[in-house]
Amino acid sequence: MTLRRTELPPAARAETRPPPGSVVYAVGDVHGRCDLLAALQLAVGEDAGRRPARRRVLVYLGDYVSRGLDSRRVVDLVRGHRPDGFEVVALKGNHEDLLLRWLGGEGPAGRHWFDYDGLDALAHYGVAAADREARDDATLEDLRRRFAAALPAEHLAFFRTLAVSHDEGGYRFVHAGVRPGVALAAQQAGDQMWIRSEFLESEDDHGAVIVHGHSIAEEVQVRRNRVGIDTGAYRTGVLTCLVLEGAERALLQTATGPR
Repeated sequence: MTLRRTELPPAARAETRPPPGSVVYAVGDVHGRCDLLAALQLAVGEDAGRRPARRRVLVYLGDYVSRGLDSRRVVDLVRGHRPDGFEVVALKGNHEDLLLRWLGGEGPAGRHWFDYDGLDALAHYGVAAADREARDDATLEDLRRRFAAALPAEHLAFFRTLAVSHDEGGYRFVHAGVRPGVALAAQQAGDQMWIRSEFLESEDDHGAVIVHGHSIAEEVQVRRNRVGIDTGAYRTGVLTCLVLEGAERALLQTATGPR
């Protein structure tokens, strides 16, 4: 596996900066690609070691589970990776939202999750579905009980304590986006985990530049009001990390084939 670094155009406005003396690393949707995440975590540490920044922040944008090689291992890597001198922020993606709602008894959330490869996550925790197409109430309840028993308590606590957003200077970090026309302080959790077209098509000034995942694109999307970094790691082998320090903006990305 190789890693590449790409420089992006610097932030155009003086207010679009992390706090002085800080470097921020934002990692896009992992979706079970523990191999890519492990490599990128090493690259972040090496990059930070070359910088004079006194404060280092690592933000994960959510969607750790479903698809990929091993959702369980991804959660272990995010939970256990606490490099010296770093603040670590883990955000909630829509897949973690569905997981928790289904565990809480919402059958439709389970059906929705399984339509988007949630059963892969169950398999990574040792819970196999006899019929991957089955969505009846009895099957959902059986899988829910088995998954609840297999899910380590520390993983459940991790999912329950995930934040929905994080702010750094002129940036807001979320999984999906924000609702155009709504002040940042009034944004709803559901929108920040789930919104898509209304946000992606908006040219509004949202009050901060929004760094997000959720919507896959072949290349990182750099717009005046947002930076989208979901490069579809689970199928492309490209997991993206956005690096922000002062006016500088750069990318660290894995470069390997799909698995």
